[in-house]
Amino acid sequence: MPPLINRRDFDFLLYEFLDVSGLTKFARYATHDRSTFDSVLDAAHTLAEEKFQPHAAKLDANEPHFDGERVHILPEVKEALEAFNEGGFLAAAFDADCGGLQLPYTVSCATQAIFSAANAGTAAYPFLTAAAANLLRAHGSKEQQERYMKPMLTGRYFGTMCLSEPQAGSSLGDIKTRATPQPDGTYHLQGNKMWISGGEHDLSENIIHLVLARLDGAPPGVKGISLFLVPRYRVNPDGTRGVRNGVRLAGLNHKMGYRGTVNCALNFGEKEPCVGTLVGKPNQGLACMFHMMNEARIGVGLGAAMSGYAGYLFSLDYAKQRPQGRPAGNKNPESRPVMIIEHADVRRMLLQQKSYVEGAVALCLYCARLVDEERVAEDPKQREDLHLLLEILTPVAKAWPSEFGLEANKLAIQVLGGYGYTRDYPVERFYRDNRLNPIHEGTNGIQALDLLGRKVSLQNGAALRLLLTRLSETVTRAAADPELAEYAKALGAAMDVVKGTTQALLQVAQRNETERFLANAHLYLEMFGHLVMAWIWLQQALAARAGLAHAQAADRNFYLGKLRACQYFFRYELPKAHRQAELLVKMDDTCLHMPAAAF
Repeated sequence: MPPLINRRDFDFLLYEFLDVSGLTKFARYATHDRSTFDSVLDAAHTLAEEKFQPHAAKLDANEPHFDGERVHILPEVKEALEAFNEGGFLAAAFDADCGGLQLPYTVSCATQAIFSAANAGTAAYPFLTAAAANLLRAHGSKEQQERYMKPMLTGRYFGTMCLSEPQAGSSLGDIKTRATPQPDGTYHLQGNKMWISGGEHDLSENIIHLVLARLDGAPPGVKGISLFLVPRYRVNPDGTRGVRNGVRLAGLNHKMGYRGTVNCALNFGEKEPCVGTLVGKPNQGLACMFHMMNEARIGVGLGAAMSGYAGYLFSLDYAKQRPQGRPAGNKNPESRPVMIIEHADVRRMLLQQKSYVEGAVALCLYCARLVDEERVAEDPKQREDLHLLLEILTPVAKAWPSEFGLEANKLAIQVLGGYGYTRDYPVERFYRDNRLNPIHEGTNGIQALDLLGRKVSLQNGAALRLLLTRLSETVTRAAADPELAEYAKALGAAMDVVKGTTQALLQVAQRNETERFLANAHLYLEMFGHLVMAWIWLQQALAARAGLAHAQAADRNFYLGKLRACQYFFRYELPKAHRQAELLVKMDDTCLHMPAAAF
């Protein structure tokens, strides 16, 4: 098996592209240095190789099952998670006074990426828990933080997010779960939730469900949603586990991929009281939940990138070792076959994968770096700007990697040929795992509606202007380097196209033609995502050019590989944005006006 990650690539991303070491000049991260970060990454890689990767295929073949009383999961999962908790990885990015390591979020995400590459099914449990704990850190009461959040950070409790319902799916305005206030200040919840990852298991002492529900008399739609904390077991005032709460497993969902993460239909208050406490203010539940969802969306994008990355590394290793065929110009049938990496079409597929997955990982870690910058920024205007950049990049960071990381997995299977389609090799599992991510945490169609319908016009276009300013700065830097001037010019032209397309679409929105405005939102997301990814690649190219200037012989091929991947993306991928823009500006109504009866 090839390594879980290309560690040289991760070092490049963290230290040359993102300058994570520069964060240590701020008081929040002053106790750390590069050696700290390297040690954490080394420990994560060792643990992932020893405890997560070995049971990944076995877990996929033996998914959790319910015997009517309890959910059974491979014992290796609990063993791996206990080692993960003992290593302090769950609380890595949390403040020291919460029991965390107070690492930069960027470094924490890099470790998360390693575990995702090793075993996405097992890694999902602590990652969901960390996101739930972070929500409680931001919106929970002091009592909720002491009683629930702190045990979550040690791994005693795990967490979930309970949004969807069988009849509503992603349409959260239509949820029906009710919350009735009680004299003691708690609430009794009644309803059903669907697609709840990590919703029932014995991997932890307790499970903390964060549940969206409606108070009696709440406004209709999303404005009437509140958020509640519902433990699987009630917790006594002294912190010990109490009686079983009224949240029960209705059944398991059996998925195409991510089979190791138990996925549940849950009933709340069906036969016994289900007691919960309010998180935040009444009717503000969706705003609170978005704190967890936005973090989860970056996590989904990173997980998708890493499933693609794992497939890329495996297919690259295979292509270097698999002899088959001869060069196109060699007509001698008695000559020895060459390794398939010598064939131009295989190199095309590998280079396409590399441009997708290394770009997608860089984008997600860039977003994580913005989170760190926002945390340490002292100037309120700077914090606001960083927040706006995160707002506009989040739908791209979720959707683009999950769309094109999956495409990379498809190409990895193709590189292996018939073997890629068999379970003897992991690339088909990477594909099945990754197929969830375009659906997960808001479908890519929802991300597209969010980007075009809300984010590009946020604060009268302030978020978009900030992003385009950053792109312009990169274009100016790259234009000064003759080797990168071609890409600087291409990125500048693509920026103009995206700006013009956005303005044309917003004019339609101003005429209240909402359906036409949003009809091709997915196409807009792809166009916008390719622009962002080209920018990410040009920044990597600038860092690679700087590194190449003083590189040792062993490093030259690494930097040249980065530059060639950048070239591929600009010549093969970025031009697609222009065609997408043509359709968008024409307000093409092919899909909008296709009669349902005509299908």
